[in-house]
Amino acid sequence: MTFVLASASPRRAELLRAAGFSFTVDAVDIDESVEPGETPEACVRRLARGKAEAALRRHPGATVLGADTVVVVAGRILGKPRDDDEARAMLAALSGRVHLVYTGVAVARPGQIRDAVDVSAVTFAPLTGEQISAYVATGEPRDKAGAYAIQGWASRFVERLEGSYSGVVGLPVAVAYRLLIS
Repeated sequence: MTFVLASASPRRAELLRAAGFSFTVDAVDIDESVEPGETPEACVRRLARGKAEAALRRHPGATVLGADTVVVVAGRILGKPRDDDEARAMLAALSGRVHLVYTGVAVARPGQIRDAVDVSAVTFAPLTGEQISAYVATGEPRDKAGAYAIQGWASRFVERLEGSYSGVVGLPVAVAYRLLIS
């Protein structure tokens, strides 16, 4: 059976390859907006399912994996920054605080879809405006939930991680594996 990753994220593809999976990539384009009143868990679950279902329609008979990640600080959902100014604001909000990273994973097959949500807690060191600006200037915060990549330069800001490192990167591999074999 064909295995399809419904994501344009090179990080998700890297994680799956490192775990020994062979797959094709077919990124789907769905509206990733948070719905009014939607919880972070409901949001990532809905988006992961939406991506998996959309790709399954294009690949009938395949097994399709979709995923989505958001960062939550002080009850506020942070998706991907629209620009560098928004990235700076997100990083300032994360500075010296604990935040949660929610990653939804969905596996769709003909006649079946299963999903799960992984939650990890990340503690950032206090950041100066200069540190934030220097990090934003690297370009790394673009297209990243919460404006950072734990596996990159932002690793220097992480004081503590409770949960799944791969989940914070964008795909909790153990969760994905469990869904794929069930």
